[in-house]
Amino acid sequence: MTPGKFITLEGGEGVGKTTNLDFVVRRLRERGLEAVATREPGGTVFGEAVRGIFLHQEEVRPEAELLLLFAARVHHLREVVEPALRRGAWVVCDRFTDASYAYQGAGRGIERSVIDFLRDWIQAGLKPDLTLLLDAPVDTGLKRAHQRSGPDRLEKENMAFFMRVREGYLALAQAEPDRIRVIDAAQPLALVQAAIASQVDWLFSDHV
Repeated sequence: MTPGKFITLEGGEGVGKTTNLDFVVRRLRERGLEAVATREPGGTVFGEAVRGIFLHQEEVRPEAELLLLFAARVHHLREVVEPALRRGAWVVCDRFTDASYAYQGAGRGIERSVIDFLRDWIQAGLKPDLTLLLDAPVDTGLKRAHQRSGPDRLEKENMAFFMRVREGYLALAQAEPDRIRVIDAAQPLALVQAAIASQVDWLFSDHV
């Protein structure tokens, strides 16, 4: 059986990852593919418990934050992502390890080599086939995020933190342009989804 493909959606707060993840899943299913929608942290019982700590615990030190995410990632990969890919399903995930580099690396200041070690140990070479980086100015994203609900622990960070996160994401995209495709998430939703559809259709055509 041909393994499935792994698509991730990345970006800062309020860029529309959840809305556009649903769009990608629908598009894949319309093509007759099994599409598994999931998220990080989350996707498993253990991962969802970690998500609650991650988003709502009053204080989590940067090192603990990173280790919590990778602990959740172990369960997520072994229980959801890897089995789905092996049976030929396509996995669409709201955030993955690029978020660790952007938030805990660029945002919190943890050395890249530390994240590299954890990635290599836990993922054993597995990485997304396509990453859609939804990019928008920080103030635009935060305004959208605050309109939908009260801020969680992460959303209470200052503007400088989110600027570093955005710069971290864009640096990743510059380093891996074949995998990470930057989508202008500040434009109207129809245009965002047209750009996403183009990238997903390219990956599908490369697969068949």
